[in-house]
Amino acid sequence: MPPHAGRTETLDYIQTMLGQLRTMARAQRCDMLAYLIEMAYLEVHDIIQGDSPLSVRKEKRDSAS
Repeated sequence: MPPHAGRTETLDYIQTMLGQLRTMARAQRCDMLAYLIEMAYLEVHDIIQGDSPLSVRKEKRDSAS
């Protein structure tokens, strides 16, 4: 990824890489790993679509622990 790539290009690249990793994990029958990669893939999709915040607020992180 070029250092001057924009946000959308970077997120598209991440999503492409996650898609490939998901395929590899499924091929090796690593179900939990494939599931977690799928969740990351969907999260990137939601960020691109504007349906998910770019970061988790500190209060949410603290309340989860």
